[in-house]
Amino acid sequence: MAVLQQFNYIFAIAMIFGFLDAFNIGANDVANSWASSVSSRSLKYWQAMVLAAICELLGAVLVGSRVSDTIKNKIIDVSLFEDDPAVLLLTMTCALVGSSLWLTFATLIGLPVSTTHSIVGGIIGAGIAAKSASSVVWGWDGVAQIIASWFIAPLLSGILSSVVFLISKYGVLEIKDFKRSLKNALLLGPILTLITFSILTMLIVWKGSPSLNLDDLSQGATVGSILGVGGVAMVIYTLFLYPFYRRKLVYEDWTLRFYDVWKGPMLYFQSTNNIPPIPEGHNLVIDYYAGRRHETETSVQDAETHIEPDKSTSDKIDGSVTFESVNSNNKWADLFKDGCPEGMRTKQFWGVLAKSPAQWPYLLWQILIHGWNRDVINSQVNDKDMLSGDLKKMHSKSKYYDNRIEHMYSFLQALTAGTMSFAHGANDIANATGPLSAVYIAWTTNTIGSKADTPLWILGYAGVALVIGCWTLGYKIMKNLGNKMILQSPSRGFAIELGAAVTTVMATQLAIPVSTTQSAVGSIVFVGLCNKDVRSVNWRMVIWCYFGWFFTLPVAGLIAGLLNAIILHAPREGGDYQLS
Repeated sequence: MAVLQQFNYIFAIAMIFGFLDAFNIGANDVANSWASSVSSRSLKYWQAMVLAAICELLGAVLVGSRVSDTIKNKIIDVSLFEDDPAVLLLTMTCALVGSSLWLTFATLIGLPVSTTHSIVGGIIGAGIAAKSASSVVWGWDGVAQIIASWFIAPLLSGILSSVVFLISKYGVLEIKDFKRSLKNALLLGPILTLITFSILTMLIVWKGSPSLNLDDLSQGATVGSILGVGGVAMVIYTLFLYPFYRRKLVYEDWTLRFYDVWKGPMLYFQSTNNIPPIPEGHNLVIDYYAGRRHETETSVQDAETHIEPDKSTSDKIDGSVTFESVNSNNKWADLFKDGCPEGMRTKQFWGVLAKSPAQWPYLLWQILIHGWNRDVINSQVNDKDMLSGDLKKMHSKSKYYDNRIEHMYSFLQALTAGTMSFAHGANDIANATGPLSAVYIAWTTNTIGSKADTPLWILGYAGVALVIGCWTLGYKIMKNLGNKMILQSPSRGFAIELGAAVTTVMATQLAIPVSTTQSAVGSIVFVGLCNKDVRSVNWRMVIWCYFGWFFTLPVAGLIAGLLNAIILHAPREGGDYQLS
């Protein structure tokens, strides 16, 4: 039972805006983890969204409390509120309001911003309004360390990603002998799998998960767990995926399907003499550059693997949609596709609500997943705006690698995207759960609770909101990343996501809430520059991102600070504010 029951309404407001803040973290930030995988065609959009839901929720619940403590206690000096926890309750609520309102605006206009910047700005602004600037921990133990990480994170992430890509570039991708190139890619696969799973395990056990009581593991047990899980993953890859890729790509066994990967060990011993010839018109692998292929003399592309763009992801509807045509479950999804006129979408939506109450659950499900029907790659390449520039010219400055080699990296990219997403859930969920936890503890105990752990239900609550935001509006940010910044492919995306994931893991271990947006953008830019041509990066989009980062902290801080100041210092009987 809450001690400060007179402030039930403030707690309710905090719950609403905490949900909105986490929703926008999903809508704005999750794109950083999955934009490259979707943009390179390694994953379909719906596959990315399902994996995002799993990885983000697990990261938030298992590891999210570590960085939540930094957001809750190390930006402002909460000990100043010890005599009046109700003011801390209000201050953190205002911080959530300021952060969530700015993030909502940024998401709707497609501006990739740092959700970390946003909540830090909100807490600083609200803290100054409550206890003056002296309440803010400006030194290295607080704000200075966080701000420094915003500059260090993109640089470190970019360097790590470029190193990974250059190893692949000169060790695999640009070897002229295709058989040797493919052999190197096959040998590199188990090693990269070991690294990827070790990083993911490190994030969980390296002082990461109080909910699993892993903090007391000895150093030997920690190292053993990290290398053990990575080693097991490498063995599984070698037993199942290695023979699958070897038979499919080296011996061109076009009859293999994805579920044949479970036959892995048997594929080592199957004869390759009975593989039928590839039928005319059949594609061994998909064209990972479909829709973005602008060949130049410097392209490294095997003509035999040139495939026509996959039009299955570009189906659109025209203006002939009527209420009758969507008054059934299997056609309502058309209302939410790219080609449906906005006015018609709104009219039909309210028509369905009015005339078909029995179908409301299905319609609500379509609203939840309406982002799944968006053609992100088509939007990235064909939706022209002031930020696009000459994408055809920009893409032509990058090299097109053989699709069979890229296919080797598609699975690895899915792994790194999941790892980065898990790391994102672990790190950025704190932007909502930190203030919300402080509000809950003050409301229930009338104390500042600086040593209290973040309740598990708050991590789960924010995690669900994050997933909903990702599913519904994530495409708005995703279409501004990926191919609008550089030419994306599985090999590039793998390097981008691995570098960003390692950076985020390191930050989580140090309890520093870094911006995954900046880590991702830093990696994208550095990998683009590996083409040795500055024109292979869309600098307009990079500047647009920096514009959002520059304004996020002060705008969120002003909204939260002004709101808190107005409430606390409004004229009232007795003069000074009296919340407790």
